[in-house]
Amino acid sequence: MVTFKYSAKSADGKAKNGTIRAKDQTEATMELRKQGLTIFSLKPEEKKAGFAAALFQPHAGSKIKPDELSVFTRQLSTMIGAGIPLLESMEILQDQTDNPAFKLTLESVVEKIRGGADFSEALSSYPKVFSRIYISMVKAGEAGGQLDAILIRLAEYLESAQALKREIKSAMTYPVISLALIFLIVAGLLLFVIPKFKEIFASLKVELPLPTKIILAISEGAQNYWWAWGGGLVVLIIGLISFTKTKRGEYTIHWLTLHIPIFGDLFKKVAVSRFCRTFATLIKSGVPILGALEIVATTSGNRIIEESINEARENVRKGETLSEPLSRSGVFPPMVTRMIGIGEKSGALESLLEKISEFYDQQVKATVESLTAMIEPILIGIMGVVVGGIVVAVFMPILEIQKAVMKKG
Repeated sequence: MVTFKYSAKSADGKAKNGTIRAKDQTEATMELRKQGLTIFSLKPEEKKAGFAAALFQPHAGSKIKPDELSVFTRQLSTMIGAGIPLLESMEILQDQTDNPAFKLTLESVVEKIRGGADFSEALSSYPKVFSRIYISMVKAGEAGGQLDAILIRLAEYLESAQALKREIKSAMTYPVISLALIFLIVAGLLLFVIPKFKEIFASLKVELPLPTKIILAISEGAQNYWWAWGGGLVVLIIGLISFTKTKRGEYTIHWLTLHIPIFGDLFKKVAVSRFCRTFATLIKSGVPILGALEIVATTSGNRIIEESINEARENVRKGETLSEPLSRSGVFPPMVTRMIGIGEKSGALESLLEKISEFYDQQVKATVESLTAMIEPILIGIMGVVVGGIVVAVFMPILEIQKAVMKKG
């Protein structure tokens, strides 16, 4: 049994507030109506929880995994396509959802729909779960009476976006882990191994080579001033985070993302693929081109690309073609802008955008594979140079002593 809090009006016009226990909201509604009450609001009573419980308690609008959202979208499309009403489909999906936060979100959406809100309007209350692209496509599907087809297209879009994200993560995981291991190995040598050799060298009382002196000085600094190194690192990280939150810092980081050696080309291909896929999906779903460009700009994730798209949008509003301002921006490759121009002239813009997206998805996959193959030997080489350099610097005095002993002998 659940306790519901209600606000209602009795038959004689008096306001009445209180609580009622029932199996579910439907049963509570029927019971109150039997009492001759006109219900204004009816919702489960919120239980007061302790600090720890409140901290970890899921709530509607919490972050939902993209895979869960794509599965939900595909299932909803199938059920609506089979003739099941939207409200009933949502209630079924709400009951079978395992994620507590997602269940609460769907429950709230169901209540809003039951209260007379449109599906897209109900979804817009939870922007952390349902993006602008999602809501705009649902709104277009409602207007065109093709909600099931739009939801299928939306599920495919979400799945493609997730597949692309996994490709990028796979490319970044290996170098990050490898660099972390290199850092730990070097730190271990400087803090624990080199000091032992320092004691040996001091007892031998020999003139040390310059590389050995440098390594010993670095080791001593790491031991005696670890707090300064650690504090400097923390200050550097905080400074970078603060810088990226400024307008200039965000622009600088996004510019570097597109121009950084090796990875810049990959990120640019990802950006072009995302732009083309999102734009094609929105246009195909019936979203007007200016509205689609606005959504694509805000969801691009890169300030430079966002500015280029917004500038193109303003030019399109003035009557110019889309391909010309995109070409002038210098962000989009000539092949992309020319194919967009052909699509505008032939009236097949969305199909050409899909082809561009598929092409760049393949390019991203090929780039990721080549980067993975290239990064491995580079990182091994870096590890060899750094660790090998430390080892050579440490053993140079020992080799000099051995040579001196052999000469005397």
